[in-house]
Amino acid sequence: MSALELKMPSRALTERAREALLALSELPRSRGRIVRLRPEGTDKPISVDVPLEAFQMLMAILGQMANGNAVTLVPVHAELTTQQAADLLNVSRPHLVQLLESGRLPSRKVGTHRRVRADDVLRFRMQEEKRRKEVLDELASEAQKHGLGY
Repeated sequence: MSALELKMPSRALTERAREALLALSELPRSRGRIVRLRPEGTDKPISVDVPLEAFQMLMAILGQMANGNAVTLVPVHAELTTQQAADLLNVSRPHLVQLLESGRLPSRKVGTHRRVRADDVLRFRMQEEKRRKEVLDELASEAQKHGLGY
């Protein structure tokens, strides 16, 4: 499966993810995680020391899968196609190309194709969300100032 290729979890996989999430949620809270696993078909459990950040990501992935959502991991240094970047931003590819051509979002050319770093796309998305929230707060403030009931 390539970066950003999404595969919706089946009903059975959703249920297994829910069960795993519940079981792992009951582990005592600590800075690190040591998890004992017993591979199917063996009686010998193994202990795995999982870094807390990785454990938190695993829990988030299981939570999304338990809700029936597709999940993908993209390394921040990965380069995306314009279509993948547009999908990540939830915009059309032509709109993304306008963002690239205006310089609002950096990219590089590989032959005739543009490539966009995943971390640049994620940073842009966070900046846009922050900007939208500021504009929304300003509009709500103006509406209250003029007694429009918001």
